[in-house]
Amino acid sequence: MNYTILVMGAAYGTQNARTAFLFCQSLIKTKHKIFSIFFYGDGVLNANGMTQPESDEFNLIKAWQNLHKKYQVKLHICNSAALRRGIVDNQQSSKINLAIGNLALYFQISGLVELAYAIQISDRVIQF
Repeated sequence: MNYTILVMGAAYGTQNARTAFLFCQSLIKTKHKIFSIFFYGDGVLNANGMTQPESDEFNLIKAWQNLHKKYQVKLHICNSAALRRGIVDNQQSSKINLAIGNLALYFQISGLVELAYAIQISDRVIQF
């Protein structure tokens, strides 16, 4: 089956994003396909490259990045939700007088059109 995962919870402070990550790992182990992961609402905080957990804590942002590197899973974040929460890429940073953006590597800023397309072609959509 082909899945799209919608992550609405922040990387830290709730279990939503961690549970979504564990679910994605299970899907891959059972030979299912993940078309894309879309981060929306507070979920866009999973793409904040400035987040630095303590050394003894699980680094969820790095885990998402490794999922992309190993399995080529697309990591999309909602543009509007990201801007409201201060997540910007290098291109956007110059428009708002920042020297550099804070979008973590491998995450892509997208719109709801990308989510709609993913929903259309997926067999299942799971929201966390």
